[in-house]
Amino acid sequence: MSRTALRICPLCEATCGLTLTLDGTRVTGARGDREDVFSKGFICPKGASFGAVDGDPDRLRTPLVRENGTLREATWEEAFDAVAAGLRPVAERHGPNAVGVVLGNPNVHTVAGALYPPVLLAALGTRSLFTASTVDQMPKHVSSGLLFGDANAIPVPDLDRTDHLLLIGANPLESNGSLCTAPDFPGRLKALKARGGRLTVVDPRRTRTAKLADRHLAIRPGTDALLLAAMATVLFEEGLTDLGDLAPHVEGVEEVRRALADFTPESVAAACDLDAGDVRALARELAAAPSAAVYARIGSCTVPHGTLASWLVDVLNVLTGNLDRPGGALFPQAATDRTPRPAGPGRGFALGRWHSRVSGHPEAKGELPLSALAEEIDTATDEGEPVRALIVVAANPVLSAPDGDRLDKALASLDFMVSVDPYLNETSRHADVVLPPPPPSQSPHHDFAFNTLAVRNQVRYTRPAVPLESGRMAESEILARLVLAATGLHGTDPAAVDAMVVEQTLGRAVQEEHSPVHGRDPHELAGRLTGDNGPERRLDMMLRLGPYGDGFGARPGGLSLDRLLAHPHGIDLGPLRPRLPQPLRTRSGRVELLPGPVADDLPRLRAALRERPAGLVLVGRRHLRSNNSWMHNVPALTGGTNRCTLHIHPDDADRLGVRDGADVRIKGAGGEVVAPAEVTDGVRPGVVSLPHGWGHDRPGTRLGHASTAPGVNVNQLLDGSLLDPLSGNAVLNGIPVSLTASL
Repeated sequence: MSRTALRICPLCEATCGLTLTLDGTRVTGARGDREDVFSKGFICPKGASFGAVDGDPDRLRTPLVRENGTLREATWEEAFDAVAAGLRPVAERHGPNAVGVVLGNPNVHTVAGALYPPVLLAALGTRSLFTASTVDQMPKHVSSGLLFGDANAIPVPDLDRTDHLLLIGANPLESNGSLCTAPDFPGRLKALKARGGRLTVVDPRRTRTAKLADRHLAIRPGTDALLLAAMATVLFEEGLTDLGDLAPHVEGVEEVRRALADFTPESVAAACDLDAGDVRALARELAAAPSAAVYARIGSCTVPHGTLASWLVDVLNVLTGNLDRPGGALFPQAATDRTPRPAGPGRGFALGRWHSRVSGHPEAKGELPLSALAEEIDTATDEGEPVRALIVVAANPVLSAPDGDRLDKALASLDFMVSVDPYLNETSRHADVVLPPPPPSQSPHHDFAFNTLAVRNQVRYTRPAVPLESGRMAESEILARLVLAATGLHGTDPAAVDAMVVEQTLGRAVQEEHSPVHGRDPHELAGRLTGDNGPERRLDMMLRLGPYGDGFGARPGGLSLDRLLAHPHGIDLGPLRPRLPQPLRTRSGRVELLPGPVADDLPRLRAALRERPAGLVLVGRRHLRSNNSWMHNVPALTGGTNRCTLHIHPDDADRLGVRDGADVRIKGAGGEVVAPAEVTDGVRPGVVSLPHGWGHDRPGTRLGHASTAPGVNVNQLLDGSLLDPLSGNAVLNGIPVSLTASL
């Protein structure tokens, strides 16, 4: 007999509420939850395919353990015995940094992925941490850290109230938004225009989002920072700066004016391949709008000046008085954030506290560049031990990192590797142990990370839609046991991990003067926690200690797990509100508009005024039915226009003799791939485009559908040497390539 259950979709950053139709334990359908307080019934093709994703027959159901070179099915006990036996000797013999950790994008889409990796890293004490952030958004973390003192204090555009939105390197009609959690992003953009607002898109491709815009500027890839700097200079030159209520909270405005004086619209026009008059018009329109927000995403991050571009986005928001005001860019306040401390100076944000062993890349936010993972494994130096063992959680860096061929070989040389992954994919095929989490229908969901980036404050939680299948292990237990096995505590009750976190967190909270539980007994507080398991008890604790929480009785009517469970469609906490100066953690307690590392990097941007690509450059692209290398094994999500083709402008195709549909060989510094050409004027001349996340043609995987149409791995065109120096982010866009037409 069929029934329905609620579930928050974990398949992209929009976090839409779903209503699942179930036949026993099988998901037979999914539709948007019209009563969801945030998404209000919106659904995209990924959400509609939830059942197919959940029921993919290639999902691993039991652990795999390598024996005599071959992976075999094993019991959970055998798997964790093997993990303990494989990891501990490496750490004990070679030190903690010889054990590397790779965290993939899906970690932020699950409860367990948010709660347990920080515990694992703290317990291991390793500095060899690599995540998907350094092939995506690390420049934004670094610029926020330098400006605001907190790498996670990322302002988001107030989409529902703004009068003017400037989008740079973003295509939310395909991505559903990123670092800006907004169900029905397309509908919100259409609503902006319907209320008389203006949408401007800067992108070398005429994307679906660009087609919706009032103005589209097809900029040369990689020059976003030059454009933004010139816009700031126009504001200064024409007396258009107006900080308004921000003024008391900002320092360094005059220093920014002097630092950017060389970047006039006329000086950047040739490098950006834009008209100087259009650049001036953009700045004037931004300043004249009653409210406005500048929002830039992956196209502006994965370029040589990604951190400078991210910094300049917020410089423009500050100079026009649009930071921290309704209709501008505001700091969300998630329900599981700690109770806000009083405003005042903080410890600030530091870069380069340590460096990678081989190339000396500085850490950023505790992470080393994912581009450096292969050399950290396969290259010996006098500066310490290479990475000899690897813990990979929900990551597929063979496809997502530059030069996958080199990384592929490096992974095969490790002493030991463990993957937490539902699939045997291009990366996990190298593991000695594979630990598969259950499908999403059998897991709870709360968005810890994405609620800190949401365009409206709200809180939602859904328990598993169906019971955990016999023989499976909850992801929270898998990761808790992994913590114990990796740190010499194998065999300990996994509940001890959650109990330890609760004890430590409450112990600190009762000592903080601004905490609602200051001076109370942490053991008494722990006894009041509710929930069916450790993760729920931790969620209850975070809600109660948070800005909307009940403070364990100190604030009657506040949030708790019990109250959240009583509202299955979520609780609306209201629109974003101005919060400065409270979120600031800089040493001055103010927005530091020209941080030292940024000032030191400006000469490199100045040199870019004279740079011109000699030939074609490559950019990536997104598809609504895809999320990085996810979901390519789901037939319902790989049809239609979701194809791995090379977009090329007709003028370039004619010049090079490239025919529509014919194979073309693309060569970059890291290698070459062959893909069918798709001749289209949707990409500007001089630019070609390949999608990210494909290349499912390596042996030893169990991706039956994906392997029938594998596509090519665009990152194989990179050799990993091109990085944004401040953030360590890989340069994935605007890279030079050469093409050879097939005969």
